[in-house]
Amino acid sequence: MPRKKEKPEIRRAGPSSGRLLLRIIGGEWRGRKIRFPPVGAIRPTPDRVRETVFNWLQSDIAGSRCLDLFAGSGALGLEALSRGAARVVFVDVDPAATRHVVAALGELGCDRGEAVCADAGRYLAGPVEPFDIVFLDPPYAAHALAEACRRIDERGWLRRGGLAYLEDAATAGPPALPPGWTLLRSKRAGEVGYHLARRDTPPAG
Repeated sequence: MPRKKEKPEIRRAGPSSGRLLLRIIGGEWRGRKIRFPPVGAIRPTPDRVRETVFNWLQSDIAGSRCLDLFAGSGALGLEALSRGAARVVFVDVDPAATRHVVAALGELGCDRGEAVCADAGRYLAGPVEPFDIVFLDPPYAAHALAEACRRIDERGWLRRGGLAYLEDAATAGPPALPPGWTLLRSKRAGEVGYHLARRDTPPAG
């Protein structure tokens, strides 16, 4: 499956290491740098985008249960854990990416994260665990965002009232959402379009 292009803010860990650096930008591990291998053209969500997203989520992240689907480097899930999420499940089809997340959790001494090596569709077809927040950052070329939202909605992976972060190519415009979801915020940063949506609770009666 093709991945998104790397962004220039990702730095090499050293002149001959062949590894890249991810910087956690807020919370308990603010400023910590995590090294990850350049497998599958993994590209973490840019720093300025993550800062905006977690400002949007600042009143919801502490104590939340999060799913980082298409996790890649794990940037979004690690940021959530740093800012007080109670649990994050990282899912990625690339075994090297999954191993990286396991190593990063170990380096941070964190037991609140779980890394699962699986195709996103296969994972969503499995036993359901409702989450408070879902991060969806699939490879742009895969056009997988709408289908992932549909499966999450139909099977109840996101609780009613829960929040979904959605990232896609800026040229894709606003995401197609399942019925009953509300688009709360949308922004663009260079080639990245990013959005926050809520799976609404049906009205009483």
